[in-house]
Amino acid sequence: MTVLRQKVDVLTNQSQEIYKLLKKKLISKEYANYQFMQKSQIPTMHFQRSLPRLPIPALDLTCKRYLAAQKPLLIDEAYRKTESNVEQFINTSGKHLQELLKNYDRLNKHSSYISEFWSDSYLRDRKPIPINYNPMLVVHKDERPAYNNQLIRSANMIISSLRFYKSLKADILEPEVYHLNPKKSDTERFRNICSKLPPAISWYGAYLFKAYPLDMSQYPNLFNTTRIPEIDKDRLIHNPAGKHITVQYKGHFYAFRVLTNNNDIIPAKQILARLKYILEDPIPKCELPIGILTTLERNKWASLRHELESNGNDQCLKYIDSALFNVCLDSEDLGEDPYGIVRNFLHGDGENRWFDKSFSLQISKDGQAAVNFEHAWGDGVAVLRYIQDVFTDSRENPFISPDTDPYDDNISNVIRLDVHLNDKIKSSIQEAKNEYKSTCKSLDIDYLIFNRIGKNVCKKQAVSPDAIMQLGFQVGYYRMTGKFVPTYESCSTAAFKHGRTETVRPCTNATKAFVLAVTSKYKPPVSELKYLISECSKVHNQLTREAAMGQGFDRHLFALKKFAEKTNMACNIFEDPAYAMLNHIILSTSTLNSPAIFAGGFGPVVKNGLGVGYIIKDDELGVLVTSYPPYHRGSDFIDSLRGTFDELVNLLQKD
Repeated sequence: MTVLRQKVDVLTNQSQEIYKLLKKKLISKEYANYQFMQKSQIPTMHFQRSLPRLPIPALDLTCKRYLAAQKPLLIDEAYRKTESNVEQFINTSGKHLQELLKNYDRLNKHSSYISEFWSDSYLRDRKPIPINYNPMLVVHKDERPAYNNQLIRSANMIISSLRFYKSLKADILEPEVYHLNPKKSDTERFRNICSKLPPAISWYGAYLFKAYPLDMSQYPNLFNTTRIPEIDKDRLIHNPAGKHITVQYKGHFYAFRVLTNNNDIIPAKQILARLKYILEDPIPKCELPIGILTTLERNKWASLRHELESNGNDQCLKYIDSALFNVCLDSEDLGEDPYGIVRNFLHGDGENRWFDKSFSLQISKDGQAAVNFEHAWGDGVAVLRYIQDVFTDSRENPFISPDTDPYDDNISNVIRLDVHLNDKIKSSIQEAKNEYKSTCKSLDIDYLIFNRIGKNVCKKQAVSPDAIMQLGFQVGYYRMTGKFVPTYESCSTAAFKHGRTETVRPCTNATKAFVLAVTSKYKPPVSELKYLISECSKVHNQLTREAAMGQGFDRHLFALKKFAEKTNMACNIFEDPAYAMLNHIILSTSTLNSPAIFAGGFGPVVKNGLGVGYIIKDDELGVLVTSYPPYHRGSDFIDSLRGTFDELVNLLQKD
């Protein structure tokens, strides 16, 4: 804990020194404008030490919430059995496990009770990580066509990424703060006061403004970080000494330095020249690209990676692992077709990808751009902040224009990473290509853009836009299948130190009541249906608040289950088939709203499930659905949703 405080103090002092130098003009404005994206008065990690810790919910409340989530899914007999198991758990093993968890939490005050367990669950899963775990976020194209040239856009996004990185390292990136009332708290007065408060009490100062600083402990892992496959459990490595990036083009890997020995970003014209050199490399497409190996089952990939290392590729892999980040320059135009864009950035053919990297910037030949990220190190909140800042900065402050001439007096700094392959690896690459092609072919991707409803309509009717989206998913799925199924909505717990995510369970008794009413042959009056919608919104808002405040039940039970496994303690609640059923997520949903984002998506959690990414704008909504036919066809769900949202908006707008 003392070491952590010392690090925070060093960062705070460093950022304040840089801020003072900037203010006194002892660092040139031109230098600062190029090297740093932001120059925050409040140090980036200023609130980190005083963030509240993720609470461990009361055992009886967790069990009550668990039963509430089970109620709409179970028949009466199964529910009574589950209720009995829960009652027994509360009065016996649950108490002991709760005490073990609290003791563990007391001994790890620098973190949260869920952080290690949650990361461990990602690293232990042996499923391939593309589609199953790695999400992607596609950003909008630049409104200036000339800036969508692949060379220009990739150079500007790389430079903006480095400016983000430098601001983060210097502790002058704007801290992530949720302002309840931005007009009153997102002000110069707020920044002046909070920047002067000691880090140990700074959170409390922000709280008085009704502003809530968010955890930023994941942000350093955006850069110089890679997931390394190992047998049974992978590991994350972080190498802050890396000053280069890797670039993939036509399946080949290249590396070049982007930072000087003093950690300054090299001139923009040099970055442009080095990218141009790569794009003009006449080498044919790589027929045996090692990137495809990152699409494999993790144990298989672990064995092959050790084979690669022992076959003289150790240095090549070190370049990839220690790179600040990875850039994938694709050789194809994607046009404006959402299907093609999403497919390319979610999975592609795997040959020009390295899915193990913390994140990869992906830019198509015609300038479509996205970020695809590995999930064990962190969550969508950090990646969204990064990509929206980079998107905005690369458009508003481009250092490369169509008129910029590339110049580099040392182009030999660009290294093409030659890979040595034996027959076993060659054969494995070919097998991986065939296997991945089959997997991707089996995945359906469908989308809906619906412009009759958005935030404005919902606010006018005093209902939550997110509640309406989730209600639409429940009605749409029931109309398609006649079933109520386990549903997952991701909710960030970044309001707490080392918080990760919590689950909102949108299938509730309230949504079930509405679904049965609206699909009934004899529908109730409009007034009653509107009342039921209002009740659904109230229940959903309550569940969302509880989850965001660390009062959901999923992560708590998950941690208790881990302690039960550690101590070989039998617990009826975890052996109950209903527990396994609830965690077999059929509808996996998530939303990340930002003006920068064109689309976001991920694969289904289970083969017979649906992956549902959605965006709610002021006057329209967008839904992206992934599925594996014949278990489900996303197109059927989209058709059902279209009719459902039509009916919902008609109901909401009726007097």
